[in-house]
Amino acid sequence: MIYLSLFWEFLKIGLFAVGGGMATLPFLRELSVRTGWFSQDLITDMIAISESTPGPIGINMATYVGCNIAGLFGGFIATMGELLPSLIIVIIISKSLERFRNAKVVGDAFYGLRPAVTGLIAAAGISVAQVAMLQLELYKETNLLLNLVDWKKLLLFIVMFIGIRKLKWHPVVYIAIAAVVGLIFAF
Repeated sequence: MIYLSLFWEFLKIGLFAVGGGMATLPFLRELSVRTGWFSQDLITDMIAISESTPGPIGINMATYVGCNIAGLFGGFIATMGELLPSLIIVIIISKSLERFRNAKVVGDAFYGLRPAVTGLIAAAGISVAQVAMLQLELYKETNLLLNLVDWKKLLLFIVMFIGIRKLKWHPVVYIAIAAVVGLIFAF
């Protein structure tokens, strides 16, 4: 039964997470709350692992969750659920693209999809930032505003953000730097 549940949940995510792997994050957050299969904190770890491994982040995250929940076969089933909608849609689009490429309805649909996808990704980014840089439990215990933010993590975020925008190195370089900084300063 768990295999069917994994397949169904990731089929829905694969069908509705338009915009790439980061667009799956709101769906994963909701899945976490609804099923209890993994914690909100684990989403941040899944992102780090998925970004550090080859392949699309959404597929990597489906595999990660499936393996955690139901072993290797669970990872395979979750991955197939995530992939199937895209596979079907790409086959359909490739067969009819020439006919609809310049259709007004297609342009209008993409006009609405672009900002919606941007909103999904921004919401996911904010959720990840909250988990990664806020210390809500410590803040609740102390009620000190200074304890709300993990200042070392915020500083690392700012340095990485500026580096990415200015230096434009390969993402793997930033991941490696962040890992070394984490090991040195034991965040």
